[in-house]
Amino acid sequence: MSDETAAAPLLFKTTASARRRNLALRISIPLLVIAALILIWYAYVKLSGVPPYILPGPAAVASAFVTDWGTLAPALWVTTKITLMSLMLALCGGVGFAIFLVQSRWIELAFYPLAVILQVTPIVAISPLILIYAPSTQVALLICAFLVAFFPILSNMVQGLKSVDHNLINLFELYGASRWQTLLFLKLPAAQPYFMTGLRIGGGLALIAAVVAEFAAGSAGAGSGLAFRLLEAQYRLNIPRLFAALLLLSLLGVAIFAVTSFISWLALHRWHESSLKREN
Repeated sequence: MSDETAAAPLLFKTTASARRRNLALRISIPLLVIAALILIWYAYVKLSGVPPYILPGPAAVASAFVTDWGTLAPALWVTTKITLMSLMLALCGGVGFAIFLVQSRWIELAFYPLAVILQVTPIVAISPLILIYAPSTQVALLICAFLVAFFPILSNMVQGLKSVDHNLINLFELYGASRWQTLLFLKLPAAQPYFMTGLRIGGGLALIAAVVAEFAAGSAGAGSGLAFRLLEAQYRLNIPRLFAALLLLSLLGVAIFAVTSFISWLALHRWHESSLKREN
């Protein structure tokens, strides 16, 4: 047996051990920082004697999670549903509209400014009009969240479709590829990293827009989301529930970012430089 063959299992074990150690550090370090912040929070509340209706301690917030879960869980589901539905609509609309825009420079000049106008107009300013014309409050919230998440996906996708190497486009034309073959087999795969960036940005913006739109709508009742529960807790000075609702929103945002990042890694880790590990 050669020395190289004998050293191969040892090299594999070393690499696997390094990967496990790197993964453990990536998980443990953020958890330790979060634990330290919670300890600082607990110590400040205990030592300063601040009343719980101003700043509750971690124990009070954890208790609110348990006691108010029957109220917070349905609201969390409503917010999650609106966020995910608006994100899916923004993905379909953004990709479809981007493909439409890049077909001709004149089409882009004619329609792209309309998308820019929708993006730069504050959603709080147009949400009253949407509430008036939408058939229901839930549809209005969905439209508001869609409008905010739509433009980042559109702009990233347009940039990706326009960033294809011109030499490759010339090669496809040389071999007689049709416009749709060039789109399917060259432009869309090349635009994938840009699309994934838009997906991550759009996921966070969809959640923010869903919450802001619900603030503007002032919806209440059984079909309300976490934004209304935040306002309700504020009006009743139920600060532990307010903190619990805020924490749920943060966890939902982290979950959306983690899922979209994982999807991006699955799509890019085998071939794109942004996901490949450097060798030096």
